Amino acid sequence: MTARIKDVALAAGVSVATVSRVLSNGPVSEELRRKVLAAVEATGYLPNLSARRLRSRHSHTIGLIVSDIRNPFFTAVSRAVEDAAYEVGMRVILCNTDENPDKEALYLRLMQEERVTGVILAPTGATAQQLDPVALGFPVVLIDRAALPGQADAVVLDNADAASMLVEHLLQQGYRRIGGLFGKTSTTGAERCAGMEAALRKHDLPGDARFILPTPEAAELALLSWLAEENRPDALLASNGLILLGMLRAARRAGIRIPEDIAIAGFDNDNWTELAGPGLTVIEQPVYDIGRTAMRMLLERLDDTGRSARKVVLSGRLVVRGSTASR
Repeated sequence: MTARIKDVALAAGVSVATVSRVLSNGPVSEELRRKVLAAVEATGYLPNLSARRLRSRHSHTIGLIVSDIRNPFFTAVSRAVEDAAYEVGMRVILCNTDENPDKEALYLRLMQEERVTGVILAPTGATAQQLDPVALGFPVVLIDRAALPGQADAVVLDNADAASMLVEHLLQQGYRRIGGLFGKTSTTGAERCAGMEAALRKHDLPGDARFILPTPEAAELALLSWLAEENRPDALLASNGLILLGMLRAARRAGIRIPEDIAIAGFDNDNWTELAGPGLTVIEQPVYDIGRTAMRMLLERLDDTGRSARKVVLSGRLVVRGSTASR
């Protein structure tokens, strides 16, 4: 026989209302909460989440919508969000959009249907331009990519400064013809490209930037084509870890030595980057801090829905390895 909430109340020696408050993370003492949860476990009671959602505006669930869960950056951010959500008694629904605005729209509608408490979103440029948290009916915090000023809370990397750090490092190492492959579906690639170009202008040097889909496959094809050109760069930047991986594959296929023939640097200090070739120079992003900061901003927005949107900008760290050794 399936246990009912009345059975939990009887086992715990409390009222049904008290059990309901505990299950919905309402205000009760810790001692009482432990007592009720022990009764839930002892009786095998399974809360009727669907019915609870119908009685409440929210589900104590947040949505986490990322562009590519294969990207270790988003894997690490997702872990941080889940850890922070668990600490405050919330659950996480994770969705992957593949940088597709149609899938983003589909999952945002799903979040409305699920009556989520809020959403943490890594939007494409198209979605960021038209995002309206008020119309969605729940607060939204953006990660990795920003929207229009004042549109939504956001936590991002200082992308221009990080790209500038990479350029200045390459110039110090003796490289002068610097180019880059940048993701074309989000604001992140554009900001990192702008940072590269601004740093090169300071030294009166040209730059060559090319925009592609932010995948290893697209990066491999793009770099193989670029390497066949007569005036190819002597150093290249990758705007994320997946593009960096594709560039490395292309160099190996073409028999290009790193850094003797071409230097390579990029973003995201993924585990494999220190093991590839001579080790790859990268910008390490504070991925765990990004996830936890986004969750904190979402909770703050729930406490104060009327305040102005905020943008938190975090700094990256340059990790120098052999792929950018001095010429």
